[in-house]
Amino acid sequence: MSSVELANNIRMARQNGIVQPLLTDLYQITMAYAYWKSDKINDVAVFDLFFRNNPFQGEFTIFAGLEECLKFLENFHYSDSDIEYLMATLPENIEPEFYAYLRDLTCKDIKLSAIEEGSVVFPRVPLLRVEGPLIITQLLETTLLTLVNFASLMATNAARYRMVAGKNVSLLEFGLRRAQGPDGGLSASKYAYIGGFDGTSNVLAGKMFNIPVKGTHAHSFVTSFSTLSDVSLVALRHADSDKQCNLLDLATEWRKRVSPIMDVSTEEASDGELAALISYALAFPSGFLALVDTYDVKRSGLLNFCAVALALNDCGYRAVGIRIDSGDLAYLSVLARDTFAKVGEALKLPWFSTLTIVASNDINEDTILSLNEQGHKIDCFGIGTHLVTCQRQPALGCVYKLVEINGQPRIKLSQDVGKVTIPGHKEAYRLFGADGHALVDLLQRSSEPPPAVGQKVLCRHPFQESKRAYVIPSKVEHLYKVCWKDGRICYPPKPLSEVRQRVQSSLRTLRQDIKRNLNPTPYKVAVSDDLYNFIHDLWLQNAPIGELS
Repeated sequence: MSSVELANNIRMARQNGIVQPLLTDLYQITMAYAYWKSDKINDVAVFDLFFRNNPFQGEFTIFAGLEECLKFLENFHYSDSDIEYLMATLPENIEPEFYAYLRDLTCKDIKLSAIEEGSVVFPRVPLLRVEGPLIITQLLETTLLTLVNFASLMATNAARYRMVAGKNVSLLEFGLRRAQGPDGGLSASKYAYIGGFDGTSNVLAGKMFNIPVKGTHAHSFVTSFSTLSDVSLVALRHADSDKQCNLLDLATEWRKRVSPIMDVSTEEASDGELAALISYALAFPSGFLALVDTYDVKRSGLLNFCAVALALNDCGYRAVGIRIDSGDLAYLSVLARDTFAKVGEALKLPWFSTLTIVASNDINEDTILSLNEQGHKIDCFGIGTHLVTCQRQPALGCVYKLVEINGQPRIKLSQDVGKVTIPGHKEAYRLFGADGHALVDLLQRSSEPPPAVGQKVLCRHPFQESKRAYVIPSKVEHLYKVCWKDGRICYPPKPLSEVRQRVQSSLRTLRQDIKRNLNPTPYKVAVSDDLYNFIHDLWLQNAPIGELS
């Protein structure tokens, strides 16, 4: 086994222990017994996992969660304690041979095809196609849905934040304390990173997923200091020599010197805050990023920060910047940037004007758009609640539908046309125009020849007869890759960093009007002419004929 394969196996083995066959709905197991009782053990099914509408009033979605799905298939097994629990929970009349059947069940006969994780995806196009024995494909439903639904929603939310923030602003995920429990918090950190965030405050997520971990201090650290006498340690070794610097003396002296430059009185500044910032700088001289809004940003926080930052400079260290967690973020960020520029110019320290300004405080997509309009000077957003809980839309709504049984297509009908399924074993292709942008996703029956570059293709709306168009693609991308077959992973998941890059490269294939925040243009999902006729013939065969009297 190569070192790459070994590393991949170790990474894949690190599955959340909660993700197991019993992480499912009871009706999956009761259906499994009914299938077994009906002698349907050898029936072969095809299920599609897809969603019906893009989230957040947008027109795109990011597919995520595939790696966790593959881990689930790899580790699928009913333990002895699982069987014991089921025997105690299910009705007494269930035959013991069924439990023996479950005990031996694995995913060796399952074939899973999927769109590449991190890809832009659209409604009705299956994200996963699951083929295999009916009972096991049925038992996989709930777990696959829970692994894909939140992951894709979260990655999409993060990608939208990345787009509105712009490529030059850093994004940090600060949401663990507000997440939907520990598993929700870990998933949010992982998929926020995939979606385009640069780091997380979640230390366990950093360890598990190799995500950069970032953070500073809280208001409680500042308020735990009252006076300058609370600074118990004052000595700091110079960065370039053995010289010992008295950071307390240097900072208090710098506060007096910089006060007239900033036109702020030292009497208004909090000594307790200065003591806290000195203490934090002594602990982290090379990573000094301070919270400055505990009392008053203008009259206290900025002055105290600048004093400590300049004292650190005397000791051979450069401060990182500040965090603002309340107030008018646009005004305060401009004030801070102007203050840093003024101090830097007065003291001939050009780097001072480039200090980092981090903003947090219940930030959402609309907040960032508003701050953009106000000309903020923020370098980094720390985003928590609205990101990790997906407050604008709490669920994606993926579904898992049977589309074929023993080679025979199946269709689910509904008075709500949006809930009618597209039957049969299908392939999906993305057709691109001459400008390199994606034009349409096309679903075809698997028996059809794939669309070819330069050849005219009739693309039809699956349910509206008059909506149709010819497309001559300049590029054709087959969307499905076989990821699991014969009991093993045959298309290994990419590292998180590569999935993250995939998100951004996939988004670049969409026109800007599809990605815009307000009234985006819908992306087209079509079916081939053959599949269109197949759907409607099957619809007529299965729809009951009413009788008027």
